[in-house]
Amino acid sequence: MSKTVDVLVPDIGDFHDVPVVEVLVSPGASIKRDDPIAILESDKASMDVPSPYAGQVAEVLVKPGDKVSAGARLAIMVVADETTLIPLGGDGPEAASPDRSSSWQAETPVPVPRAAPPVARGPLPMASGVIMELPTSDSFQGGSRPSPTASIPLVLDEEKSQHHAAPAVRRLARELGVELSEIRGTGRNGRIVEEDLRHYIKAAMARAAGGNNLPELPAVDFSKFGPIELRPLGRIRRATAASVQRSWRLVPHVTQYDEADITDLEAFRKAEIEQAKQRGVRMTLLAFFMKATAAALKEHPSFNASLDASGENLVYKRYYHLGIAVDTPEGLVVPVVRDVDRKGIWELAGELGTLGQRAREQKLTPADVQGASFTISSLGGIGGTAFSPIVNAPEVAILGFSRASLRPVYRDGQFVPRLILPFSLSYDHRANDGAQAARFTTHLRELLGDIREVLL
Repeated sequence: MSKTVDVLVPDIGDFHDVPVVEVLVSPGASIKRDDPIAILESDKASMDVPSPYAGQVAEVLVKPGDKVSAGARLAIMVVADETTLIPLGGDGPEAASPDRSSSWQAETPVPVPRAAPPVARGPLPMASGVIMELPTSDSFQGGSRPSPTASIPLVLDEEKSQHHAAPAVRRLARELGVELSEIRGTGRNGRIVEEDLRHYIKAAMARAAGGNNLPELPAVDFSKFGPIELRPLGRIRRATAASVQRSWRLVPHVTQYDEADITDLEAFRKAEIEQAKQRGVRMTLLAFFMKATAAALKEHPSFNASLDASGENLVYKRYYHLGIAVDTPEGLVVPVVRDVDRKGIWELAGELGTLGQRAREQKLTPADVQGASFTISSLGGIGGTAFSPIVNAPEVAILGFSRASLRPVYRDGQFVPRLILPFSLSYDHRANDGAQAARFTTHLRELLGDIREVLL
């Protein structure tokens, strides 16, 4: 005997409205357990959604371009009746609730939740147990509370709302003066759950309290001045824009510039090109830069650190995972090479080639872009004499390498041609000062000038 089950998007972390980039099954197809059903593209990474069962696909509910969140229905499958359904979030009845992130769930009637008692104004208990205070008159500029319609539109007619939410959530929204159409639901089929409502209120409070007190950019109708073309930013570029804007606003940036003589290093690299071909790897200067950077970070650990949430402690990381900025047609992505201090040049060169190729093909997984302790951005292959990279918070520093060039250097009474590499260190002035930064760049310059100190 067989039965039908829903295949849902599993827990994908903090990502919401993730685009479906490819559907890998069709109705009528017989698939095995763990066969991929669809590919989703999260921020700077893509991921496969595997099938939890062996069975036949009865219906596919999404198409490329659709946006889904955890708990959204992807497909309907016909499976053997003896198959056990195990929610991802746990084994209790709460884990299988349709408004929570569960993995896979059978088509069973969903009970109608009971109406909750009226919610009084005052502290609101968050899902995590944190108490959130509603704004008081002192929370806003000007000393008076804005009207609900000024920042959070009122729900005027609940019956006319087409947005899915339980009666208790609608009642809470009405009590707080929140328009459900302004909220993006993360529950099943886009259902608005209580946590969505609280997140919206928290964001609205931050806006009402002044935020960063920065003026908004004026809206300009550029079509008045001539022909225009509107091209939406891709997901990766939007994610990058949000990240660098946050870092630029929150991190007090300082950039230290320096130069290294890499004449001998380049000669050594060229001497190894033939062996690199035999090994099937591309030997670039970046592998040497990474090795030298890891050695410098060991000597200057305050640059391989992060400030804690209080801003009063520095978290020193005893691992050396370097994020490497990769230029792709879709925008900048930063895959992470782990344990650089423990790997040789050949291993680093091979790993760089593999990660770079996967980044350009949009095949990086979330694990590939997480966990960096320090970031390197190398523009030497493109051009430029110097630049000031933006710190990739919560890291406290980032290195930028520019294009090396031959210059006349005065040595032993004469000018000789030397290959000079300009590089720059941007750092969080809360974690390090100028003297520490100068010591770091000086040490790195010496390592790049004689790479034997790193390799031996």
